[in-house]
Amino acid sequence: MLAHAPFAHLSARETRDRIARRELSPVELTRAALDAARATQDSLNAFFLIFEEEAMAAARAAEETVLRGDALGPLHGVPFSAKDLMAVKGAPYASGSRAMADNIAQVDAPAVQRARAAGAILIGKTTTSEFGCKPVGDSPLTGITRNPWNLEKTPGGSSAGAAASVAAGITPFALGTDGGGSIRIPCAFSGLAGLKGQFGRVPVWPVSATPTLAHVGPIARDIADAALMFAAIAGYDARDPFSVAGPVPDVEAAIGASIEGMRIAWSPTLGYARPDAEVLRVTEAAARRLADLGAVVEEVGSVFETDPADLWIAEFYAGVGTRLRSVIENQRDLLDPSVAVVLEAALGQEMRAYYETVFKRYALRDEMRRFFERYDALLSPVLPVASLDAGLDMPAHLSDRNLVSWVFYTYPFNLTGQPAASVCAGLDAAGMPVGLQIVGRTLGEADVIRLASAVERLRPASDLLPPALRPPQSEHLS
Repeated sequence: MLAHAPFAHLSARETRDRIARRELSPVELTRAALDAARATQDSLNAFFLIFEEEAMAAARAAEETVLRGDALGPLHGVPFSAKDLMAVKGAPYASGSRAMADNIAQVDAPAVQRARAAGAILIGKTTTSEFGCKPVGDSPLTGITRNPWNLEKTPGGSSAGAAASVAAGITPFALGTDGGGSIRIPCAFSGLAGLKGQFGRVPVWPVSATPTLAHVGPIARDIADAALMFAAIAGYDARDPFSVAGPVPDVEAAIGASIEGMRIAWSPTLGYARPDAEVLRVTEAAARRLADLGAVVEEVGSVFETDPADLWIAEFYAGVGTRLRSVIENQRDLLDPSVAVVLEAALGQEMRAYYETVFKRYALRDEMRRFFERYDALLSPVLPVASLDAGLDMPAHLSDRNLVSWVFYTYPFNLTGQPAASVCAGLDAAGMPVGLQIVGRTLGEADVIRLASAVERLRPASDLLPPALRPPQSEHLS
């Protein structure tokens, strides 16, 4: 069973502000986060590594800075974690794989470096499915990660441990990655808010195995905390050849901003998805409620002429498979068997067929450009189901799909590169969270954030901590 984490009810904003007012000690806070991470390993298994000594040293330095009265960064003293698809200097960088268990990172990834520079304290690296290849939370290296809302369920993936740790109140936010939905999917399953900014807005380096699809972004308990972290990690970095050089939108100012007059497309299926009735009930109600704040909500049946799953599969799995070719050929037994199968298939692509998918992807981007000439945002479910048993790769009734294509809704927007968020729309009849996806036009993170903020304001009042972690007298997130 899980136990209530001492600071689980505090948002990152409140945590930071209380530290600045000397009402909360970074040392006490970090100690509690580390203790909670260790105490939940048997039940949640959210962490691949826990940085005990390093985190406490950083906490003591953060506390000394406060006591001296020095200027504080926007994340000063707030604990966070980073997914094991990201580099942390001097730490194992295994990407959830036994084949990479001895790999040591030589640098911090830019987002890790920037979060630390903003004052945040890294307490550990979180679990991921192997090379981010599955939207669920297990790998041969770290085993099964579980959902704080129901320990029999997966928190989703591939940013599994990041979502589990935030949902459990261990840290107020975490860094995840998203190559096909790996921030948005676990946020939907775990009742959280997550943001995949415009492709290249948050730099990705060292080079990803899926360099034209990979995003880095925040996972948090609400969209305001996600915006706070996003503002700290976004911005140009010359090491990433896809890095966006323009100014970063003021996403924090978008929190609570008016949505009056916004033109919103609500699509239950994008034209091809097969969602459960409960998912549609919760997400459609959330989308329709935005009209109460002055938005114009229009239902759109088909967003895409055809399901772009094949385009995504050709790009994502070919990239990972190329990186792992020697492992596939010589050490296949080290890999997750279901992952090895899809990687082998991707490596079998003929060059002409591959480049035909590349040009179809460019056409898809142009299709989306024209779509967003009519609308300011697109809303859909994040997932076709509200929960999935831990240890399964996909729901039984969607077994005709592959490891990722069963999720339906998220991977198209890695192909197009547009900003997209997941925000909790409410709970299903079984008490599990349901995520609403918000997609914006190119470079439109601010519109995505203001819509996500509106969804959170309008959703049914409830404490969105998992029931087992709520204080006796529930305190709502600030």
